[in-house]
Amino acid sequence: MRHWPVLSLSISTPRLELRTPSLADLDELAERAAEGVHDPAEMPFFQPWTDASPEERARGTVRYVLGRWAAWTPESWSCPLVTVFEGRVVGVQELEAADFAVTREVRTGSWLGLRHQGQGIGTEMRRAVLHLAFDGLGAESAVSEAFLDNRRSLGGSRRLGYRDDGLARHSRRGELAVQQRLRLDREHWSTPSGYRVDGLEPCLPLVGAVRAA
Repeated sequence: MRHWPVLSLSISTPRLELRTPSLADLDELAERAAEGVHDPAEMPFFQPWTDASPEERARGTVRYVLGRWAAWTPESWSCPLVTVFEGRVVGVQELEAADFAVTREVRTGSWLGLRHQGQGIGTEMRRAVLHLAFDGLGAESAVSEAFLDNRRSLGGSRRLGYRDDGLARHSRRGELAVQQRLRLDREHWSTPSGYRVDGLEPCLPLVGAVRAA
């Protein structure tokens, strides 16, 4: 689409493709949400959206992505990219920013279908959007959060070079939960080999970036 070039944005890695979802991709992503993304006894997310029924998780996933597109402005945007592994949509990796033209800071978030966890996919797909952010958009920093009991997410962040950046206290399912904020600055980022971004140039005005890094 000439007027919405984000639909042609994609990132390839040694094992994965991350891309703006087609409607078919979005339907498949909804199926992954319905199948489950974590042990029901745990809650890794600030908003407990996975407490819903499988059908509502699927519909909520579709509504969420379409809502992100509808609310997009250069001053406040969120780009959910589906992650494709061996021909299947297995999860979603999100990159977002507020006033990126000024702050040069992005935020990441993601989830991965339960059946596809434990294979290093989560780390690889986050490295992919960090490549987009630092090497494509010229970001100066990236931030992320995870609850202290979400050791897998915290471990993945630290393997990528993130450093602790403060704590926040939240109510989660009606109980106290402490969230760790993490930050990765450009000086601690190393450009990965075998990663490629396609379709970026036409998207730059939509994200508050004048030119590719």
